Amino acid sequence: MASKEEISMIGFEIVAYAGDAKSALIKALDQARQGNFEEARQLVEDAQKSVNDAHQSQTRLLSEEAGGQDMSVTFIMVHAQDSLMTTMMLMEETKFFIDIYERVYRLEKK
Repeated sequence: MASKEEISMIGFEIVAYAGDAKSALIKALDQARQGNFEEARQLVEDAQKSVNDAHQSQTRLLSEEAGGQDMSVTFIMVHAQDSLMTTMMLMEETKFFIDIYERVYRLEKK
């Protein structure tokens, strides 16, 4: 069984990865606003790598629970799940806004 401390540490990992991803996405939006679409898309890719790392951390616990281990829910893990899910939503919105900024940029150049 994973201890509360182990679950909390995995929660901290997830929060850290989600925070890295969120920072990259905010920078991506800023780059897109400035017309730097390649840089914006690269930042989204960087964010995706951080989200993937968060998912790997999350999957370790999910696998243990699926294997029958009892898991304690900690506030840190609840926060981690919330951080990851909101970051994933921000990622989808960021991709959308980069496309919109690029479309506006092209239309304004005509």
